[in-house]
Amino acid sequence: MVNQKTLADYCHQYLTVDKFDDYCPNGLQIQGKSDIKKIISGVSANQALIDRAIDEAADALFVHHGFFWKNEPPTLTGIKKNRIKALLDNNINLFAYHLPLDAHPTIGNNAQLATRFDIKNPAPIGDTLVWQGEINTTLANFSNTVKQALSRTPLVFGNDEKTLKRIAWCSGGAQTYIQHAININADCFLTGEVSEQIP
Repeated sequence: MVNQKTLADYCHQYLTVDKFDDYCPNGLQIQGKSDIKKIISGVSANQALIDRAIDEAADALFVHHGFFWKNEPPTLTGIKKNRIKALLDNNINLFAYHLPLDAHPTIGNNAQLATRFDIKNPAPIGDTLVWQGEINTTLANFSNTVKQALSRTPLVFGNDEKTLKRIAWCSGGAQTYIQHAININADCFLTGEVSEQIP
């Protein structure tokens, strides 16, 4: 068992929350029980995950995508109201860590992708959220590695037979960071989202 404040303070320090100017508050977003015995984790605070936390009698829910994003309506109505009400009614704490979890050098999303894709010498590119590393495979083989590791078929642009030596990647909506990959002469850039933008 751990105290809610002790857990929040530990995560705040371990994930170096103060280093980030994020799109949402990181840390304890919704206060529940003081003593935490059981934690459920997931990517987003959607209704299915909240229902699972309720069914499992969890004391806390840890997510990457929580609530209260910049530029979203601040009102508690509709889906957001229902989700927050379910957490409050069941006295479940909601902890959310966005950019701090993407960037963490050990447990972060980018670090974990390097492990799952068997990328050698992974490291952030300077102070950015974009990472780089080394591989030696074709684009087709790397695409298959991504598919197997993430259980989803990636959208691929490029020559399947091209040999990849240096790769850059960033989890989540990082399509606008492609210039970082270009700057280091990466053979491939992997991001969690794609969109076309006119320069």
